[in-house]
Amino acid sequence: MQIVYIDMDDVLCDYSKSIRKEKQKDPNNKFPQSVPNFFRNLEPVKGSIAAVKQLVNQRDFEVYILTAPSTKNPLSYTEKRFWIEDKFGYEMTKNLIICSHKGLLKGDILIDDHVSGRGQEHFEGRLIHFGQKEYPDWDTLLKKLNCIDS
Repeated sequence: MQIVYIDMDDVLCDYSKSIRKEKQKDPNNKFPQSVPNFFRNLEPVKGSIAAVKQLVNQRDFEVYILTAPSTKNPLSYTEKRFWIEDKFGYEMTKNLIICSHKGLLKGDILIDDHVSGRGQEHFEGRLIHFGQKEYPDWDTLLKKLNCIDS
């Protein structure tokens, strides 16, 4: 069984879109992610919810959500946990890991929209750079992990 870590921001939920919206509301706010309920109200990335559920239901994968906290919003810990429960149910909250250095964890696959900055470059398993040419979306990623027919 392979251990798979999946990042939240811009992999499961559309962090960047919400940052842009908050900056439009208040251009002087240097840290839009500091607004209460910012993380809880993030929209899912297209296909992310179904894809995670599919991975969780496969015998080949043990799936964890691995996200870094926002130091600009201490409520992010709670809001991210509620987001996971809202989208996947209570049981998945037991597989939520909030960690500022993703390279500290042991596993086989890390799916992240960044390849560095939060320790991703030190992850010893396979780093999948989500949202880029090779893995632009969840359908492509699932196909390449042999989770769905090509």
